Amino acid sequence: MNQPSKPDKEILVQPPVEHTGIKVSKPKTYAAGLEAVTSSFKHVFGLAGLVRGAKGMIRLNQKNGFDCPSCAWPDPDDHRAKSEFCENGAKALASETTKRRVDPAFFAKHSVAEMSQQSDYWMEQQGRLTHPVVLRPGATHYEAIEWDEAFALLAESLNELDDPNEAVFYTSGRTVNESAFLYGLFVRMFGTNNLPDCSNMCHESSGAAMTKSVGVGKGTVTLKDIETAETLLVVGQNPGTNHPRMLSSLQTAVRGGAEVIAVNPMKEAGLIGFAHPQEMLGMMGVATPLATQYLGVKINGDQALFQGLSKAVLELEDESPGEVIDHSFIEEHTAGSEEFIAHIKTINWDEVELRSGISIEEIRAAAKNIVRGEKKLITCWAMGLTQHRNSVATLHDVVNLHLLLGAIGRPGAGLCPVRGHSNVQGDRTMGIFEKMPESFHDRIDSVFQFNSPRAVGYDVVNSILAMHEGKASVFFAMGGNFLQASPDTDFTAEALQKCKVTAHVATKLNRGHLVTGETGLILPCLGRSEADHAESGELQFATVENSMGVIHQTQGTLDPISDQLLSEIEIVARLAEATLGEKATLDYRHAARDYDRVRDLIEKTIPGFENFNERVRVPGGFYLYNGAANREFETESGKAEFSTEEMSSVDLEEGELVLMTIRSHDQFNTTVYGLHDRYRGIHNERRIVFMNTEDMAERGIKPLQKVTVSNHSGGRDRVVSGFLAIPYELPRSAVAGYFPELNALVPIDSVAAISNTPTSKSIPVQIAAEAE
Repeated sequence: MNQPSKPDKEILVQPPVEHTGIKVSKPKTYAAGLEAVTSSFKHVFGLAGLVRGAKGMIRLNQKNGFDCPSCAWPDPDDHRAKSEFCENGAKALASETTKRRVDPAFFAKHSVAEMSQQSDYWMEQQGRLTHPVVLRPGATHYEAIEWDEAFALLAESLNELDDPNEAVFYTSGRTVNESAFLYGLFVRMFGTNNLPDCSNMCHESSGAAMTKSVGVGKGTVTLKDIETAETLLVVGQNPGTNHPRMLSSLQTAVRGGAEVIAVNPMKEAGLIGFAHPQEMLGMMGVATPLATQYLGVKINGDQALFQGLSKAVLELEDESPGEVIDHSFIEEHTAGSEEFIAHIKTINWDEVELRSGISIEEIRAAAKNIVRGEKKLITCWAMGLTQHRNSVATLHDVVNLHLLLGAIGRPGAGLCPVRGHSNVQGDRTMGIFEKMPESFHDRIDSVFQFNSPRAVGYDVVNSILAMHEGKASVFFAMGGNFLQASPDTDFTAEALQKCKVTAHVATKLNRGHLVTGETGLILPCLGRSEADHAESGELQFATVENSMGVIHQTQGTLDPISDQLLSEIEIVARLAEATLGEKATLDYRHAARDYDRVRDLIEKTIPGFENFNERVRVPGGFYLYNGAANREFETESGKAEFSTEEMSSVDLEEGELVLMTIRSHDQFNTTVYGLHDRYRGIHNERRIVFMNTEDMAERGIKPLQKVTVSNHSGGRDRVVSGFLAIPYELPRSAVAGYFPELNALVPIDSVAAISNTPTSKSIPVQIAAEAE
C-alpha cells in the first residue's frame, strides 16, 4: 500500500472553509427555458461523452428504459416525450454515466485525510467507484479487496456481536424494490429491525400524520388529478430545482384554469413561472405564469396558516350555509369534525397573523380561491412542512382543510406529499422500516418459516445515538451519504468513528466514506443506467415505485463502468449468505440470479403485488391500490379523522434567527453537481446564507460579508464560519442556506414530535459578522 508523500492531515468531517469566487445576479422569475437545455447537455456530454450520454438520455424515464436516479416525480401514464427528463435528471444521469473512474490507483494516490480536505464537489467530480476497497485499522489509505473477503469480513463482524441489535442497516431511496425486499428480509433473519432509512429524515412526518388521519402514508392523487385540479396549494416545496418535471403538470393545470397558491418563505423561480424547454416560446424565455398568489409565510408558520384557512372557510360557510363545506362527506366519511370546528372557531386572528406572517386579507383571499367551483383542491408539499417540531400537527391541519371540503378521494382533489428520491416510497412498501406492522411480520414469518424480531428498531436519529453511546458498532449503508444527510454532523461523525466496521454500497465517492469506524468498506454497485444480466445471460430489469404509487420497470442498458461491479441485489444476497449460513431459510443467491424469483417472493409476502411479474411487464406498470383515494380509510375509527391541534410555531430567544436548510440548483440531496444556484442568482459559491436585509442591518452585516452561524441547543456548541451573507427577500428573522454544509447546526435532539424527523427547517441560530 502506498503511503502519503507528506505527513497526513486531520480528517475533515465538514467541507473545508474555502470560497470559490462568488458572483451574484438578480434572481430569476421563471424556471427552465433554454438555460436548462444547455445545462443538461453540458453536464451529460461533458462527463459521459456524446455516444454514452445520448444512449442514456433516450432511455431515461422511458417505458422500455431506466428510472431516473434523481427524484420520484411520476412519468405520464400514456404518451411520453422523447426527452422525458429535466435538467437535474440530466445531471444525475451525467453523474452516473461519467467516464471518470475512482479505482484502486486513485485510492493509492490519495489518503483518506487528503481526500477529506477537498470539497464535496471535488469528490463528486472524481468519477465512478470501480472496485471494492477496504480501509484497514490504522491505515491511511483505502486498498483493493476481493469481494469474497469483503463479505467474509462483514459476516465475521456481524456474527461476533453479542446482540443483533448492535448492528445498524441503513437504506437510501435509490435502492430498487427487489434489493430492498431481500435486504429487509436478511436483516430480520439476522435478528433486528434496525432499518433506518432516508424517509426518517424527510417524509416520516407525512406518513405519521396521514396514516392517523386517512389510513395511508402515501399521496392520494395521480398526475391526471394534478392536471385537472381547480386549486393547487404548493407548500414548503421548490419544484423548479427539486422536482422540475412537476412544472409541466402545473403548467397544464394552469392552462386548464387552475389557480396555484404558493406558500414559501423564499420567492422561488419555479413557483413564479415556467418556460417549457420543449416549446418554442419556452426556449425563447416566454414563461407561463404559475402562482397567482404567493404567500411568503414565516418559517414554521404553516400550521397557523392552515388553521387560518380553515377558519376562513368556516366563515364563508356561515355566510352561505350548506354551500361551502361538504356536509355529506363529513357525515358519512369522517370522525371528530365537531371538536375540530369548535376549536377553529375559537382561534384568534391576531395569533394566526403573528405566527404565520400572512395577513387576514391574504388568507381570506386564498380561502375564496380554494372553495370556488367544485372545490377540487390538491395540496402538494415537501420538506418545508415535514422538518419542524410540530410537523405532524401541521400536516394534520393540512388534512383537516381537505376533509372540510371533501377534497379527497375524488377526481382533481387530494393530498400530494412529493417524495424526493426515486424509490424511497418503494423501499418502505418493501418493508424498510424500523416498526413495520404486526401483519407484515406475520406474513414474512409464514412465507419464510422463521420468527422475525418484533421489537421496534432504530430510526436514523436513534441509530446515531446508539452508535455514539456504544450500543451499536457495525454500520452498513445501502447507498446514500449518511454522514452528510444526517443532523449534527460532528456528533454523527463521532458516532460513526466509534464503530468497529462501517460499510457503504455506493456508485460515487462521498465524504461519508472518509469518516469510518476502525475498518471501512466501500462496495461499488451498478448504476440504474447500466446493464444487469440474469443467470441465463438475459438482460433483466428491476422495479421501483414513484411518488404516486405506480410500480414499474427500470432496466439499464449501458456497459458497466467496471467489470468488478455487482448489482445491489447480488450484494445483499452474498452478504446474507455469508452472514446467515445455515440459519437462512432462503437461498438468497439463487433468488438473486433471476429477479423474477425475487418478485415471486414479494408477491407471496406483500399485499397489492398479485401477479407481480405479469403486471409489471405491462408498459408503464401498475398502480398499487390506495384506500384513501377511494374513500376507504383504514384508521382506528374506519373513517377519515379530523385532528384538533393547538397552534404553535418556533419560539426564538432574543437575538436569535431561524434557519432553514435548502438545496442549490446544482445539487440533488447531498450530491453537489456544481457550484451554481442560478435561479436565486448565486454563481460559483456554496458557502452562503440568505438573510433579510433588516436583520442584516440590525447586526451590522454588509452584503457578502463573512459571518459565523451558531447554535447552542442542548449544551453543545455548534459553530460554522466563513459564510457569505446574501441579502434576499425573506420574512424577518428568517435565514436560509445550503445543506449539507449547514447540517452541522441541526441538533441531534431537535426532532419532530411523533415522527422523530430532524428539524432541519427550523433551527434557532445566532449570526455575527466576522472581522473584514
